Amino acid sequence: MTGGNFFNKLFQYIFYFHVLLVTILVIILTIRGALSAVHTHDFHPKEWYMSVLASTACAGIIGFTWQAFTRTSPSRTVRVAFWLSPLLTCAIGILLIYIGTPVSSAASAIAFLSALIQSLYACWVNPRLENATRIVKISIGHRPPKVMVILLSIIIGTLCSAFLVTGIGGATATRTKVDSLFIFLIIASFTWTMQIIRNTMHVAVSYVKYMQFAHNIDVAFTAAFKSTIKHSMGSICIGSILVPIVGVITGIARAVSLVSGDVDEFMFSCADCCSGIASRLVAYGNRWGFVHAGVYNKGMVQASIETWELFKTHGIEKTIDSDLTSSFCFLTGVATGSLCALIGGIWSFVIHRSYATGVTMYTFLTGYLVSRVAMAWVQASVSAYYVAYSDYPQNQELDAGRPSNMMEDPQRSRV
Repeated sequence: MTGGNFFNKLFQYIFYFHVLLVTILVIILTIRGALSAVHTHDFHPKEWYMSVLASTACAGIIGFTWQAFTRTSPSRTVRVAFWLSPLLTCAIGILLIYIGTPVSSAASAIAFLSALIQSLYACWVNPRLENATRIVKISIGHRPPKVMVILLSIIIGTLCSAFLVTGIGGATATRTKVDSLFIFLIIASFTWTMQIIRNTMHVAVSYVKYMQFAHNIDVAFTAAFKSTIKHSMGSICIGSILVPIVGVITGIARAVSLVSGDVDEFMFSCADCCSGIASRLVAYGNRWGFVHAGVYNKGMVQASIETWELFKTHGIEKTIDSDLTSSFCFLTGVATGSLCALIGGIWSFVIHRSYATGVTMYTFLTGYLVSRVAMAWVQASVSAYYVAYSDYPQNQELDAGRPSNMMEDPQRSRV
């Protein structure tokens, strides 16, 4: 067994074992919370769970709606996402101010800052939205996945969210110091699990789309999904940790670069150092690597390195790095999370005000993650298109959306 296969198997077993442990923890916390509510009457399960579970169900519905609109009208949906997300984030900030707790006040400041950044970003990339919608149209228009496939992934993500938030409710009922640790562990597990669900969908869909783009071969999604579960779960588990971390570091590096400019020599040198580190890290963990990880059953790091080298060979890495599809999917997630947070937060504010802050935050997270699962097929389709082009640049069927023609001014501006 090679080193790559060893780590793939290791992370795969770690994930399965962690799912078992978290499932036991959630069941215990839920039962303990219910018993505590009966004896102390300090916690009102009906008031807490109804708002959270209703918002979680709304997350699935809204996520399905986003992907449906993207399928039928990608141009309008992309533009709506870039302008709706900051407005809804601002609405969350207003709600948090009305809740009036110290924690909600701090969270409202973050929400307003986030809304401002999103608005400025939308203005900055507005001239390039037409090119972004063009590549989305080309990628998803080529025999998109069946609606039932996408619906099934959304249902799985929604049920997983509903189950894990019951554990959070159980920990909220007793409110001991150790319960705060349990809530943190459940949220960390929830985030990793939803990333894995999303990336499993990403790998399976990109496998199907890659074979269509590169070889004009139709592969059944069922076969692609079985191959993903059998051969790629270890790579997905590693990538679901590695890619978000690299993304955060890259985002920080770009923010430092934009803020520093070339005014201050010290800041400029720091920005140059951060950019250098980010450019090296992105080669070892990027979402494009999921395509080769699924098609050729490669390890995530190896697939990422080889895919990035292909991009550099064909001189399209700046165009690839500036792709707005990830920004679009991110903003649909923020918009969905904000809508769910408004539903849950207002409900709790009216029924039981002391629950409003926690419910608002939990429902935002569930809405965001469920939406990312729903939109995984869009990002997978675009990834498969770019990777297919880098593998077969001479393919005439890929010429209509040639990546080298997609961006006249490839700026590094990805969320």
